[in-house]
Amino acid sequence: MFNISNKEENKDEKNSNLNKKAASLLIHAAKIDENYTEKEKEIIKKTLIDLGVLKDNVDKVFSEAEMAEKDANQILDFTREIKNADEKFKVKIVESLWNIIFSDGSSDMYESNFMRRLTGLIYLDNKIVGDIKEKIKKDHNKWHILLMINVSSAS
Repeated sequence: MFNISNKEENKDEKNSNLNKKAASLLIHAAKIDENYTEKEKEIIKKTLIDLGVLKDNVDKVFSEAEMAEKDANQILDFTREIKNADEKFKVKIVESLWNIIFSDGSSDMYESNFMRRLTGLIYLDNKIVGDIKEKIKKDHNKWHILLMINVSSAS
């Protein structure tokens, strides 16, 4: 019975570290355009909850991830463990990354370059990443159009 408990603790610690690495990567992406917003922070925190972090622990994991991102020299520090995660986890991270990138309405060349590099580093197929990008971009465009309609009808 003692061994089962240790295995569960090791699994929880591994998941916690993986979630922190993922959050650090998301934070890094949010800072690429030098406009790190509250909206991007909320996307990251929601992603942590979606990945299984308890709501009571989200702020702690997020703070630790911000510190890790600040101290990191390169994105390899974050992708080493993410590349070994299952595809579902990687897809969630990529969806969140594109949501962060498009949260300001567009993607710049630095953000696009980052995503190209990242795809190879986490061993996720380019087609999957491209499909996710188009879906997120389409969703953000719909939201932007609805926002513009509401603003113009209120005038």
